Formats: sequence, structure tokens, C-alpha cells
Amino acid sequence: MTLREQAIDRFQEWFRQAQDCAEIADATAMTLATVSDGGQPAARTVLLKGVDHRGFVFYTNTRSRKGLHLATQPRAAVCFYWAPLNLQVLVEGDVSQVSGDEADAYFASRPRLSQVGAWASEQSQPLDSPETLAARVDALEREYADQPVPRPPHWTGYRIDPTLMEFWAAADGRLHRRERYQRDGDGAWSHCFVNP
Repeated sequence: MTLREQAIDRFQEWFRQAQDCAEIADATAMTLATVSDGGQPAARTVLLKGVDHRGFVFYTNTRSRKGLHLATQPRAAVCFYWAPLNLQVLVEGDVSQVSGDEADAYFASRPRLSQVGAWASEQSQPLDSPETLAARVDALEREYADQPVPRPPHWTGYRIDPTLMEFWAAADGRLHRRERYQRDGDGAWSHCFVNP
């Protein structure tokens, strides 16, 4: 097993613990950080929708702030913090869009209102009132009545291909345990412990 595979397997083990923990409302919640062309960082919470040895997947509107950032700066970081377990995982890496088939399959699995919402919301753009958004939703519900809602062309998934994964476990006296898996410029992975 490669160090990369070992790191992702370790994440999946911790993730299962978080999913099984009744005190964690949503183990898939992760803080996503992107950066603009001008170097301005931005962070928000999104939901993990898939993880395997290819990377970490989330979905969004490509015209959103994060979508525009990723179009020009295709790198990102996500951080999972599962407070009841005193565990945290940081992932940094290169970002690419998932295939159209993957995006279609996930979109088809979403609740209908979420599908309609992907069309109705001009994500990250100013909105004059919540009533305007509600009216767009109503109009789209009528438009797609009695038929499947297609995936908008401006809505897809993004996969973070890790270049760094760091595992943090809390310890007394702030002597936390930190372990880092990292890929170098030649593609080779290394593992080390990091001072807290």
C-alpha cells in the first residue's frame, strides 16, 4: 500500500468514527478554502459527497464564488473538525471537475427541491429578496412538473486530489499528535510527525 493510499484509508477510518458518533450532527461538513485571482482567500462550509483513492468530492455551482476561484486557481484546502472525537483532518490538493456522468448520477440522487434549487439559485450573486428566489423556485416547479429535473450545465462536482493530508488528535497540555502525509514535486509521498 502506498503512503497516499494509507492516508486516505486512515481518513476513511476516522470518517466512519465521526459518522457513528451521535454527538456529530453532520460528519460530512468540511471547511473549504479557495483563493481568488488576486490572492484573496475565502472559506465556507460544504459537504463531502464522496471519497476514494482518487480524492475528495463536493458539488456546487460553477458560477459561485468558489467555482470562479477554482476556474482560475484550481487548488484548495478542506478541514474536517470532529470536536466530540477531538480529531481533525486537513487536506490540501489540486482540484478538477468530476466527469459529467458522475455529476449526473449524483444530481439525480438529490431531493427534488435541491435539484430545482440548483437552477433557481444564482449562487453567490446579490438577491433583492428571498421572495424573488421563492418565485423562481415556483416557476421551475411548474416548468418541470411531472418530469425529471435535468442537471444544470453550470452545476457539477469537484475532486480534490490530495498533495497533503494531516491528521490531528488532541492531547493534554496541547501536546497534540500531528502526522503529515505529503507529496513532493516529483510525485513521491512522505510521512512525518509534526510538532504541535
